[in-house]
Amino acid sequence: MNSPRSALLTTVGRTSADFDASAIAADLGLRHLDLVSIVPATGDDEPAPIRRLIVEDPLAAGPALIEGTGNVSYDSEAAAALGIPVIFIVDKRGLTEKLAVREAGGYLATVGGVFTEGELTADAIAEALTGVDTKPVMSPDYLQTWLQKKAQEKTTRIVLPEGDDDRILQAAHEVLAEGICELMILGDKETVTSRASALGLDISRAEIIDHLTDPRAEEFAAQFAELRKKKGVTLEQARETMKDVSYFGTMLVHTGQADGMVSGAAHTTAHTIRPSFQIIKTKPGTSVVSSIFLMAMRGRLWAFGDCAVNPNPTAEQIGEIAAVSAQTAAAFDIDPKVAILSYSTGTSGAGPDVDRAVAATAKAKELAPDTLIDGPLQFDAAVDPGVAAKKAPESPVAGKATVMIFPDLEAGNIGYKTAQRTGGALAIGPILQGLNKPVNDLSRGATVPDIINTIAITAIQAGETK
Repeated sequence: MNSPRSALLTTVGRTSADFDASAIAADLGLRHLDLVSIVPATGDDEPAPIRRLIVEDPLAAGPALIEGTGNVSYDSEAAAALGIPVIFIVDKRGLTEKLAVREAGGYLATVGGVFTEGELTADAIAEALTGVDTKPVMSPDYLQTWLQKKAQEKTTRIVLPEGDDDRILQAAHEVLAEGICELMILGDKETVTSRASALGLDISRAEIIDHLTDPRAEEFAAQFAELRKKKGVTLEQARETMKDVSYFGTMLVHTGQADGMVSGAAHTTAHTIRPSFQIIKTKPGTSVVSSIFLMAMRGRLWAFGDCAVNPNPTAEQIGEIAAVSAQTAAAFDIDPKVAILSYSTGTSGAGPDVDRAVAATAKAKELAPDTLIDGPLQFDAAVDPGVAAKKAPESPVAGKATVMIFPDLEAGNIGYKTAQRTGGALAIGPILQGLNKPVNDLSRGATVPDIINTIAITAIQAGETK
């Protein structure tokens, strides 16, 4: 008998559960793990159990037979998150079996086999799992955990200019506890530390900087005055500018004392990114700063751009946004297949907007000749294989697009929020792209998890350039 890969074994219906999972695991040459012991019940203030399961990674020490909880929904979601097949033990064949398989399908879990207790043997399990190949199923929980783990791979330091916002302090506590990155927090040290203490937070490992009294302010002012002298900025004006947390934080990034910045919880997008345009500036060969959102759904991870920065991009700018978005998407393990979106697929429609999509596609292919790019494509043709087969059968992208490039800010903003609010997608972003160093903007309505995700993304971007 060949020892199979890992699997999750769970009961369905009124089974007596009179079987020895540890003995079956031993016969298969696998470790035996109990799912309940890995992710015990937690209070409301703890991470979601599935998220904890991904973080704990029970398979890191090698293959195992995991004994489930008996809750079909939870066990199916757990198997999908771990990327292993689920095996059901049913009291009898029929409706119970069908319902279990259907529930597993809802979580995109792979069913390795369904057995009654009398049929359950190590040999039967080994045979059922022969040739079964699975991998973790994408989900909002999986993406957030993956981002945090990837951010941990390289030591980076991110500056948070808004130390007077409780959400920033709460996120900082979590980031430091998880070892996602090092942090610099701007604000009066006594005020920041006392507020964190009052909230029951530990930010002792963060460097807290009072930008109003920090001796670097004079140095930063001199550098900023030099950078902006063609715009008539005097040293005195630069000194006044450095009293602004966004400018001081951006100078920390510019001088290499921080690797990236996250701001916007209490400031507008313009307030956050304007200093970056003036100080950090764009990468060589880049003419436009743009953004993408990571859109995580069960079984899918897409990138949407540009949904946050450019109101009415030209064809050339859309082409550049498409090429850069493919690079950004690849940094987050998305295999980039880029669709330039339109109300037309190919020549099915006509008009200036379609012509712009055609020109944008040509520009994107010129800038990224080794990336799969096509357009104009309607959204359904871009993502639905059935529609793609009818509307664009020759397209290398249609039906399997992963990076969606919208024609303007209005369409992009509507598109990502529609997916977020009605499709259950987790939208992480905006992720700014095109700058020499990473600076990312938060919504003023950002939640603590939003801030943690954005810090992790910024750390990943920073790690790519170190």
